Amino acid sequence: MASVPHKDHPVPSPPALPAAVSYRSLRGRRVVITGGATGIGAAMAGAFAAQGCNVHVLDIQHEAGGLLADTLPHTAYHACDLRDVAVLRRTVRDIEGIAGGIDVLVNNAASDERHAFDEVEPEQWRDRLAVNLDHQFFATQAVAQGMRARARGSIILFSSTSWIKGRPGMVGYTTAKAAVIGLTKTLARELGSDGVRVNCIVPGAIVTERQLGLWRTPEMEAEFMASQALKLRLQASHVASVALFLASDEAAGCTGAQFVVDAGLT
Repeated sequence: MASVPHKDHPVPSPPALPAAVSYRSLRGRRVVITGGATGIGAAMAGAFAAQGCNVHVLDIQHEAGGLLADTLPHTAYHACDLRDVAVLRRTVRDIEGIAGGIDVLVNNAASDERHAFDEVEPEQWRDRLAVNLDHQFFATQAVAQGMRARARGSIILFSSTSWIKGRPGMVGYTTAKAAVIGLTKTLARELGSDGVRVNCIVPGAIVTERQLGLWRTPEMEAEFMASQALKLRLQASHVASVALFLASDEAAGCTGAQFVVDAGLT
């Protein structure tokens, strides 16, 4: 969920997932992706749809979300401002009613909006936490009852290497993303005895149209490439590949873990 519209900007086509990567356990699974209309979320929606999943995308970018649903098979768009917990809970209930349950929750939505440390006011601080942290807990809480009843489910939270690097100019974002790590570990303990797995993806410098349009510069690109152990431009599909694994039965032994996708940046 982007709190501000992104600028249109050409983005390199992500590498296609190899045809050999097919998870039979995912076929027919019901998947909810928050912030799934653009960027990494859209790449994950496409990856899950290609696996034969029934995908439900939650976002506030109506045009992009509608286009995605029209383009991808077995994909529906639901307008939902995740900062409104009542609306989020109602949307999850509606999806459960339509789909007959939810098997996978991907808490992808976030906004890495820049803000000056000296100018942050309480209202803005709370909004940064709501956009980047709060909904990950409340969406998990909303799907947990159904997953517990079926004694299975995969929940994927999203952090960021930004908090590990201590990047300035986004203290609300980095604070929220650091908290997601603790949230992941606690939720894994809360839900593990009921067969529900909770893991966290920690992306690095992923190329998205939002980043290219708002702040990614040649200088920033050079900094990332110099810091990465692997000298490749990370695409949204690299994150989507990890999400597919964590959602599948092949990751049945994984919970409470962090999966860093940063080409060795950290």
